[in-house]
Amino acid sequence: MNHTDARRFADDWLAAWNAHDLDALLSHFTDDVVFTSPVAARLLGGDGVLRGKAALRHYWTEGLRRIPDLRFEVVGVYVGIDTVVIHYRNQLGRLVNEVLTFEGDLVKAGHGTYLDADANPAGLTSG
Repeated sequence: MNHTDARRFADDWLAAWNAHDLDALLSHFTDDVVFTSPVAARLLGGDGVLRGKAALRHYWTEGLRRIPDLRFEVVGVYVGIDTVVIHYRNQLGRLVNEVLTFEGDLVKAGHGTYLDADANPAGLTSG
């Protein structure tokens, strides 16, 4: 992946998240994607490891329900070998990195990582 393609991906990723358009967002992921997130563990219980696009959809659907004002601002896009890191600020102003590993044009694995030690870094509401 080159920097131009990574930036294009990040722009699409950002637009989909800010529009709360899960179909557009999930179109960038393989059916057997594995995604990890401490927010998923808090939201859904378990170990925070999501296996498959259906599990990712479930997590993000519930996340958007519990964070109706979710909005991101990209701070930087970093490129590695088959890997892109999207460094962004969430609606609470907290810094987050999403580490995405690609297989061709699609994300095969991803990891949500949070800077703050806050127990609720994504701003989940109850319920």
